[in-house]
Amino acid sequence: MSGTTLAEWLRAQDDSALVALLRARPDLATPPPADTTVLATRIGSRASVARACEDLDTVTLTVLEALLVLDADLAPVSRSAVQELFGETDISAALDALRARALLWGGDHALSTPPATRDAVNPFPCGLGRSVPRLADADLSALDPDEHRVLQTLAAGPPVGQTKDAAHVVSLANARTPIQKLLARGLLVRRDAQTVELPREIGLKVRGDRPLGAVRTTEPPLTTFRRDPSDVDHTGAGEALELSRHVETLLKSWSEEPPAVLRSGGVGVRELRKLAKDLDVDERRAALLVELVVNAGLVADTEGLEPEWVPTTQTDAWLVAAPEHRWATIAQAWLDLPRLPGLIGQRDDRDRLLNPLAPELNRPGAPRDRRRILEALAALPPGTAVTDPDELAAVLAWRAPRRGGRLRDELVRWTVEEGTRVGVLAHNALTAQGRALLTEGSGPAAKRLADALPAPVDHVLVQADLTVVAPGRLDPELADEIALVADVESAGSATVYRVREDSVRRAFDAGRSAADLHELFRSRSRTPVPQSLTYLIDDAARRHGRLRGGAAGSFLRCDDPVLIAEVMAHAAAERLALRKIAPTVLVSPLPLAEVLDGLRAAGFAPAAEGPDGHVLDLRAGGRRIAGKGRRRPVQPSTPSDEQLGELVRLVRAGDRAATTTGGARVSVPGNLGAGPSATLALLQRAAKEGRNVLVDFVDGHGTAARRVITPHVVGGGVLEGVDVSYGEVRRFPLHRITSAALVEDDGA
Repeated sequence: MSGTTLAEWLRAQDDSALVALLRARPDLATPPPADTTVLATRIGSRASVARACEDLDTVTLTVLEALLVLDADLAPVSRSAVQELFGETDISAALDALRARALLWGGDHALSTPPATRDAVNPFPCGLGRSVPRLADADLSALDPDEHRVLQTLAAGPPVGQTKDAAHVVSLANARTPIQKLLARGLLVRRDAQTVELPREIGLKVRGDRPLGAVRTTEPPLTTFRRDPSDVDHTGAGEALELSRHVETLLKSWSEEPPAVLRSGGVGVRELRKLAKDLDVDERRAALLVELVVNAGLVADTEGLEPEWVPTTQTDAWLVAAPEHRWATIAQAWLDLPRLPGLIGQRDDRDRLLNPLAPELNRPGAPRDRRRILEALAALPPGTAVTDPDELAAVLAWRAPRRGGRLRDELVRWTVEEGTRVGVLAHNALTAQGRALLTEGSGPAAKRLADALPAPVDHVLVQADLTVVAPGRLDPELADEIALVADVESAGSATVYRVREDSVRRAFDAGRSAADLHELFRSRSRTPVPQSLTYLIDDAARRHGRLRGGAAGSFLRCDDPVLIAEVMAHAAAERLALRKIAPTVLVSPLPLAEVLDGLRAAGFAPAAEGPDGHVLDLRAGGRRIAGKGRRRPVQPSTPSDEQLGELVRLVRAGDRAATTTGGARVSVPGNLGAGPSATLALLQRAAKEGRNVLVDFVDGHGTAARRVITPHVVGGGVLEGVDVSYGEVRRFPLHRITSAALVEDDGA
C-alpha cells in the first residue's frame, strides 16, 4: 500500500493546522525550519517523537503502539486494520490527537508513522515481539500444558525471557523442557545463548480476542468529597503560619550555630536531628524546611575551607516582612524547587544515605511535574478534595503514562504531603492561596492568604502558672514584645508562652524596664495579672543592672561595694580576668559580651550600658553572608498564534524557493565588503531589470534558508526587496547571503 510522504502531507495542511502542530510540539520551531522538508525531518527525529509522546494518554499511546504492531513505520496501513485490533472501542479521538502532533499522517486508507517511532516509544509495542510471517498459520493445538503456560507468560509481555535452555537448540525428539520444545517447534525464536523471544504472530494467537492485551480505555475513577472552601483556606492559612514560625526558628538557630557542609554536600544526620528537636517536628518536615530556605535564598553555604550553611542578608528582610509575604516567598521556592525532598532518608545505588541538600536530589523536571499534579487538583471545583492520593496518581498515570519515570506515583504522594505542609493544600484540596500561586504568582497568592488569615488579636491571657496564651495570631507589635519577655512552649491555633526569670532578664537586657513589663501585661492581658508574675518581674528588676559594664576591653561598675567584693570573690573573676580599679569599678581585657555572659552563668544579673549610661542590647544578631539570589527555573516563553503563523509563512516561502529553478549560481566572496563582486553585480542587475533572484542566506539563528526576492535596493551592506512568497518588503544583510541566481523562468 503506497501513501504520501510526511513532507507532502504537511504541505497539504492549512496554516491553522501547522500552527496547532507547532504549538503542540514547540521543539519543532527552534530554530525556525527553512522549509517543509526540514520540518518533516525534525518531526521524525527520535528525540522529538519521544517528547511528543509525553503528553499522550493511555488510549492514544496504545493506538500509536498498535500502528507499530502493524508496521506502520515501515509501510502505510489502513484504519480498518487498526480498528480491528481494538474491537468496538472508538479510536477516532486518538487518531485525531496523533495527527495533530504529526505522529500519524495520511488518509484512512494509508496511515503512516515516523520510522523513529518504534525506537522512541517501545521496541516491543503492546508487549508483542518481532514479526515472523511464516508463523501466521501456526497450529498450537498439539502443545502440552507446560508449553501453553510459557507462551501465555511471554504473551502477557514483555515477549523476551532469559533462560539457560536457549544455549542449545535440540530436535523435538531430544527436547526435555517446554522452552526446548517450543524452540524445536519454531514457536520461540532464540536471540542469544540466554534469551528467547515470542514472535508477534504467536503472541496474537495466544491473546485471542484481546490482541493488544489489557487496555484501559477510560480514565480511572477519582473519588472526591466536598468541603467548605473557607475551611480549606483557613486550614491552609494555619499551616502557612506554622511554616513561617518554623523557618524563623531555623534561621535564628543557624545564625548562632551554622551546620557544616558535608564533604559530599548537604546537611549531616546529626545536624538534621538537632534541628528537628529544636523545631519540635519530625525529621522529614525539618528536611523539607532545609531545602526550602536554601532554594528561597535565605540560607547559603559559605564556600570556604570549612564551609557552613549560614543565613544570608536576605534573611533580615524576610524576618520583618508581613506573614503573608513570608509565606509567599517560601511557597514559591517550593513550587520552583528543582529537587525531590521526598528522596531524603532513602539510599542511592551505592547504598549511601541521601541527606538534605545532597546533589543526588537534583531533578530539573521536578517543578514541571509538581505543577502538573497541582493543576490536576486545580481542575476540580474549589473545596473539592481527593480521598486518596494514590487514586490521583492512577489518574495522572493514565493521562500521561510516559511522564514521571519510575518515581511517578511517589511524586504524587510527595507533592500532596509537601503541599499540605507548605499550606498550598489542605485536606487534600487546593487552597485559594495555592490556586493563586499556581496560576497568578506569589503576589496575588500573598493577598489571598491575607484574606484567609484570621484578624490579628491585640490581647493575651496570662495564667497563674506564668504561662501566656495567645488566642490567635498576635499583631506584630504585641508579638515582638511577648516573644521578648517569654519563650514559646507550644504552638498551634493558640500559642502558649512561658515567662521565666531568664526571659524577663532578656527583656531587661533589650532596654525594657520593670514598669514597661508591668504595663505590657496590665494593658494587654484579658485575665488578671497573677501576683507571681508581678513578683518575678520585680525581683528580676531589683537584681538586674546593679552591675554596669562598658568597654575597656570592658568594665563593670556598681554603686554597691559589697556586690563588687562578691564578684571579685567568685571563681569567675579570675576566669574573666577582672581587676578592681576603684571600690565600685572593675575592668577586664575581655569583650564586654563575654564578661556579661560569664557573670550571668555565675548567677549574677549584669546589664550592658552605653556611653550615655543607658542599657544596651548586646544580643547577637546572628551571622550573615551575602545572598546568592534564588535561581528560578526558566519558563520558556509561549509564542503567540501570530508568531507561529509568521513561522508557517516562512516555511511556505522556503517551499516555494526550493521549487524555483535558478540560472547560473554566483557565490558571495568572503571579502564582499572590500569591493565589487560578481554576486553584488548580479543583485544590482536584477534590481535594475526587475528580475527575481533566488537567494541562499543564513538567518539570525544560523539556519540556512532560501527565498525568491525581487530586489529594489542593493547597497550599504543590505539587500532590500520584495519576498515573492510573502508579498512583503524584507531586508537581508549582504554578509549573510551565501549565493544568488536569477530565476530562469522569469523572462530576460
